[in-house]
Amino acid sequence: MATTIHCKSTMLRTAFAAIALAAAGSAGAIQSKYNLAPPVTAIARDIHWLHWMMLIICGVIFVAVFGVMFYSIWAHRKSKGAQPADFHESTKVEVVWTVIPFLIVIGMALPATKTVVAMKDTTNADLTIKVTGYQWKWGYDYLKGEGEGISFMSRLATPREQIEGRQAKGEHYLLEVDNELVVPVGKKVRVLTTAADVVHSWWIPAFGTKQDAIPGFIRDTWFRADKTGVYRGQCVELCGKEHGFMPIVVRVVSQEDYTKWVGEKKKQLAALADDPNRPWTLAELKARGEKVYAANCVACHQANGKGAPPAFPALDGSPLVLGPKEKQIDIVLNGVVKDGKPTAMAAFGKQLNDVEIAAVITFTRNNWGNQTGDAVQPAEVKALRK
Repeated sequence: MATTIHCKSTMLRTAFAAIALAAAGSAGAIQSKYNLAPPVTAIARDIHWLHWMMLIICGVIFVAVFGVMFYSIWAHRKSKGAQPADFHESTKVEVVWTVIPFLIVIGMALPATKTVVAMKDTTNADLTIKVTGYQWKWGYDYLKGEGEGISFMSRLATPREQIEGRQAKGEHYLLEVDNELVVPVGKKVRVLTTAADVVHSWWIPAFGTKQDAIPGFIRDTWFRADKTGVYRGQCVELCGKEHGFMPIVVRVVSQEDYTKWVGEKKKQLAALADDPNRPWTLAELKARGEKVYAANCVACHQANGKGAPPAFPALDGSPLVLGPKEKQIDIVLNGVVKDGKPTAMAAFGKQLNDVEIAAVITFTRNNWGNQTGDAVQPAEVKALRK
């Protein structure tokens, strides 16, 4: 009995292996926009394998079942004088159509379970990176491994002229960023996801990696890229007005190039570090504020400051912008909450430092028709942080 079961199990595995080979061939032959992204990790390859294996199994079952059904309708139709059989049940048929589907489901479930378990194994990572979703950009913090201490924001780099139809769309339209996530090839990278406002989702198709980023929670996933290159993804959880403008770009480089990038990035971050303690001139704040506004505010309040009322009010001529500095600083730092729920005006206190907030507020108070002459200092922002 045991030998018989073992033989049947071996035959089942052989059958599934044959299907998998056919699936792999099909995947290679149909590697186009209609197929999954070319895999560059072991998990992504397993997902491809499962996708094609199950698709072929379901296709074979569909053809077999409907083929038998339509043949029976055609061959045993009344016009041919077919007479219905007179029987009540068949134990053999009952056993067969119970056992065979059971074996098929088990054969599909075992490799799927193995892949899901592997997807959740984030142990022994070479590099740990925290990914924070914001409306609408990503924050990256290298927490452990080579590059520890590096932090930066990654925002959409597609020009507004292309988005608004005033220029031809580029090759990577809406899939390009100003700061790419850089990781070394062949290293296990653990990704911790969270969010500062609403639910986002970090997804790279070529890695077979997708994990929701939920405010107040830390979720994790991992990947190990087998080849160098640039891999692109997007936020895949509806997160607001600019949901379609949250691309993800990961650049996988050699270990040597990664070490070089880490050194250069740390020097760059040190050089760009703002000094919130020194007095800033109005001209310095306006120049810096224009860049901060373009990166964080223009999508909602528009380049001309007219906004998109009622959700996104105009800043040009706004009583808030022209009023006391303290109230505007508080809103930019902490956002706007109405009836206990966050509104479209998100809190930027965790996304921007004191200099950036002081600069962007100074810019709005001295741009378009607003000419208050106010220079908001970083010390004023620091004093109002909660």
